[in-house]
Amino acid sequence: MQFIDLKAQFKSIEADVQQKINTVLEHGQFIMGPEINELEDQLAKYTGVKHAVSCSSGTDAILLALMALGAGPGDAIFTSPFTFIATAEVISLLGATPVFVDIDPLTYNIDPAKLEATIVKFKNTALTPRGIIAVDLFGLPADYDLINIIAKNHDLYVIEDGAQSFGADYHGKKSCSMADIACTSFFPAKPLGCFGDGGMCFTDDDNLAKVMQSLRVHGKGSHKYDNERIGINGRLDTLQAAILLSKFSIFPKELKKRENAAKQYTELFSSSRNQLSIPVTVNGYRSVWAQYSILAKDEAHRALIQSALKENDIPTAIYYPKPLHLQTAFKYLGYKEGDFPVSEDCSKRIFSIPMHPYLEWEDQKKIADIINQL
Repeated sequence: MQFIDLKAQFKSIEADVQQKINTVLEHGQFIMGPEINELEDQLAKYTGVKHAVSCSSGTDAILLALMALGAGPGDAIFTSPFTFIATAEVISLLGATPVFVDIDPLTYNIDPAKLEATIVKFKNTALTPRGIIAVDLFGLPADYDLINIIAKNHDLYVIEDGAQSFGADYHGKKSCSMADIACTSFFPAKPLGCFGDGGMCFTDDDNLAKVMQSLRVHGKGSHKYDNERIGINGRLDTLQAAILLSKFSIFPKELKKRENAAKQYTELFSSSRNQLSIPVTVNGYRSVWAQYSILAKDEAHRALIQSALKENDIPTAIYYPKPLHLQTAFKYLGYKEGDFPVSEDCSKRIFSIPMHPYLEWEDQKKIADIINQL
């Protein structure tokens, strides 16, 4: 059984992928070829924003966003400790300081009430509050109505880390349309993924879009050797754009299949008596179910479940086994165990089971039957 079945997906679009790759091979514009603009136009229209700026990875998407917004030394950027390191890593790379805020225990996204309190606390420190990076974990958007109000009240910018949520809905708006700049990833395991690394930034701000377009090509100005600013080599390859165009053609259909698989899991676990906490559905939200993540009773229970599934050749994963504030890389921030109890508790109990559009009901039932009896 596959955790994410990319082979089944490829079989459904193989001819189209091959045709689009051959088109790129024939025209030979491997860097910033016509497929780049085509993809950017399609995804901007899909999300409902004015500008989409493709780039080399989801990590570089957040980096470009922070660079465009002027993040640097002395800046406090508020984000979640319960996410992949890339979110906070790029803050540190620019000399700014990640300030962590604990998560909501139901959605696993940043807790707006705790966010407000933390921002107020940092008003009286050597750091200057500048921005918020909200993470849409497991495919479910964060609470942007509240987050944007908080940001406005404290004159902060907001970046949406939509690496796992592209295609999700939040009160009628698409993921990657709810912040000053939104970022997503096209890593192969994402709901919309390419055959390597890739990412994209989204914004309605004409100037921010222009700056990010420059930054991704070494700070390029009016021509190749006119550099207006210090930038990075952060372009998306034309071949990856072509592959994404093919995958995007079936993306809406795959989202419905993901929703159906999630509903079936939820039904299969509804009669469980072993104190599992399954993902919540929130009114006005539509998740893309990047993962289907469950909380076991405790760490020992999780280990028991994972062991039983492994014995039946069923893969699992833990997102995330150690919150960022306890990572060695962020030791310099001075956090300690107990500072973010919700994130720490979730990291000890959470695990993810196979989730993709091509799951068979029989496989889902097999997974649920094993878990429900433990």
